[in-house]
Amino acid sequence: MIGGEMSGHEHDTLMRIAAFEHVQRLGEIHDHLTATELKPGFTFAGERIPLVNPQRGIFKPHQMRFLLSIKTVFPKPGSRVWYDDQREVHRQIFDGDETIDYAFMGRNPDAADNRWLREAFENKIPIVYFLGIAPGRYQAMIPAFISGWDATALKARVAFGVPNDETLAPPENALERRYALRAVKQRLHQASFREAVITAYNGRCALSGLPEPMLLDAAHIVSDKDEHFGQPVVPNGIPLSKIHHAAFDAHLIGIDPDYRLHVSERLLVQNDGPMLEALKRLDKGTIHLPNRTKDQPDRDRLALRYERFKAAA
Repeated sequence: MIGGEMSGHEHDTLMRIAAFEHVQRLGEIHDHLTATELKPGFTFAGERIPLVNPQRGIFKPHQMRFLLSIKTVFPKPGSRVWYDDQREVHRQIFDGDETIDYAFMGRNPDAADNRWLREAFENKIPIVYFLGIAPGRYQAMIPAFISGWDATALKARVAFGVPNDETLAPPENALERRYALRAVKQRLHQASFREAVITAYNGRCALSGLPEPMLLDAAHIVSDKDEHFGQPVVPNGIPLSKIHHAAFDAHLIGIDPDYRLHVSERLLVQNDGPMLEALKRLDKGTIHLPNRTKDQPDRDRLALRYERFKAAA
């Protein structure tokens, strides 16, 4: 403070923290963010501040001194890919071990958007990275940092911050960068897998038909710890409500390779209210299948999982 007034840098920092807290609250409510959640922005000192520019991927509100957010869209099938990072960012995250590329806006390094990237790099500014996981849907990675800026290659480098680090400081070494990127990989894996599985089943639970995606999980048929069968692909996933997911994981409900449901004797012999009765009624039924044959649960994976169900009986 100088003469009781807040400096521009301090004001920018407080506004940035308010933005991060708002986005993190959104992430606690929503599995992914869309224009509906992002368009209203956030409120700071009674003023509405935008979070993104719908038409551009690099964004600095006029009220802020430094860059606030970057965005990578997930292109629609068959649509034009405008920037390399639209196609490459997921591959780089899964294949890389420290940082990823982020393409400049256009070919002029001195354009405003690209200067904002450079200034964020030079001043070690924490930002929000809205990473596309499906067309129009994003995961917010906080904090991210511009860790390199190359006027010749027309690219910046992005490093992710250590999760839950309240200092919002950039990773200090390769070990921290690798650790942070591993956390991003895990989130991206979970988000992309969930999005694909629930979309394949039109947002409904495969057992109950419950049509509320916010109450659904994408359950693995075979755990992702299994290197041979545990890949994050739709045929290894089933959308289940929270209670059905818990029962499936506890081997209280099994699904055989012909998509028939089996309820364990442990549940069948109990009598304790409507929730339990709803689970018991699933016995000898069949699961709801996705429209596309290629999205249906893989029978070999179901056979493996069903053997574990029978062994647990």
